Amino acid sequence: MIDLVKLSKTFGTRTLWSDVTTTVNRGEMLALVGPSGSGKSTLLNCIGLLDKPSAGEIRHEGNDITRFGRREIRRFRRDVLGYLFQNYALIENATVAANLEVAVKPQRTLRGRTDVTIAEALDRVGLAGRGEEKIHHLSGGEQQRVALARLMVKQPALVLADEPTGALDHANATAVIDILREMSDAGCAVVLATHDDRVRDRCDAVFTVN
Repeated sequence: MIDLVKLSKTFGTRTLWSDVTTTVNRGEMLALVGPSGSGKSTLLNCIGLLDKPSAGEIRHEGNDITRFGRREIRRFRRDVLGYLFQNYALIENATVAANLEVAVKPQRTLRGRTDVTIAEALDRVGLAGRGEEKIHHLSGGEQQRVALARLMVKQPALVLADEPTGALDHANATAVIDILREMSDAGCAVVLATHDDRVRDRCDAVFTVN
């Protein structure tokens, strides 16, 4: 799915990380671990083409995506990528349903997967019947679950999650990881940055960023 080959990232004279080489396969969950400031979020952002590594390659299906132009980047984000941001990246003055509708893409889904409807996704994350509520009326934990439901509707081939359980209680954190695990088991590749040992232990592989 994704191959990281000798990646490095520098800021001026400071090297954040170097010679990062690993592979994330379909159906695999990879935990990025390491101390605060080690660059886990930056590495996720490079994979998601929100930032660029200083050297090395990120290969998706044999193509070095770090060389993509704007059109190819847009297509990659649309057709392949799902991102679970720390700030949820929701449209706050829109409804829950409207935030999920932007993720519907009929043109391509994971092989062997069937479409997940908005109602089904909201039911799965414990927000059944709340599609017409505005995002700014929801708690932080509820907004996180809306972002997760949006991923389920989009059915990306690759999910990048940045501390997805950082602001959640134990029950909500478990529900988030359960759903990411289900997506992975269905063929999605999941890369997540975490400080939570419980999350790390649910993953198939661990990569230490330092």
